[in-house]
Amino acid sequence: MRVKSQINIDKVFVLGANSDVAKAICEELALNGCQNFDFLVRDLKKIKIFSNYLCEKYKVNIEIEQQDLLTDFDPNYLLKIANKDYDLILITAGFLGDTSKAEKDINEVSKIIRINFSSIIYLLNKIINEKRIAQKGRLWVFSSVAADRGRPSNYFYGAAKAGLQIFCEGLLLKCYGKPFAIRIIKAGYIYTPMTINKIPSKFCIKPTKVAKILLRNPNKRGVEYLPWIWSIIMLIVKLLPSKIASKL
Repeated sequence: MRVKSQINIDKVFVLGANSDVAKAICEELALNGCQNFDFLVRDLKKIKIFSNYLCEKYKVNIEIEQQDLLTDFDPNYLLKIANKDYDLILITAGFLGDTSKAEKDINEVSKIIRINFSSIIYLLNKIINEKRIAQKGRLWVFSSVAADRGRPSNYFYGAAKAGLQIFCEGLLLKCYGKPFAIRIIKAGYIYTPMTINKIPSKFCIKPTKVAKILLRNPNKRGVEYLPWIWSIIMLIVKLLPSKIASKL
């Protein structure tokens, strides 16, 4: 028996569905009655394992499309999803990359920029159009605290996320007074394969916790830090003298 959505979200598009954060959010959505998911992913084998789990446990409907963000989008596919009135568009795709490698390899630079920035804004520019923002719906896009200040350890990644954030902030202001709600999530450290063995786990928030926080107020708009303590941490980081910041 299908459960009626308790959060008024029934049709969801996800870019980056293989990420632990996206999986946690999708399961929380399904738990709250969401029934229809469209996944755009690179790794079909990996997503099918999660899709089968979600379908078996929650009896949801899932469509999967394969796409590598390092290549151009299929125009027909973009037109197809642009004409779907999703209740939620979720963007969790991201690639930290290797700063040392990027300093020597232009291919690594291109990969960081395309996955974190240029491919995403190309997609959003096609599907978040005037017709879409005149209707109810939501965009949740994951930026990063790395976008707040350039740091020697991750300035390629931070620059790409900063570009994404500025673009989405422009969309946010464009949607002012419109039914469509845009939510920019500036995540601190999340306990995922990207942070394992790099960041102490006590400083990381679990993906399931992120999902629960977002679903507490699914209609929220604006820029938010997760966990909220990062708003204070990054305020301090931005105020640090260059001599100290150069060590970060």
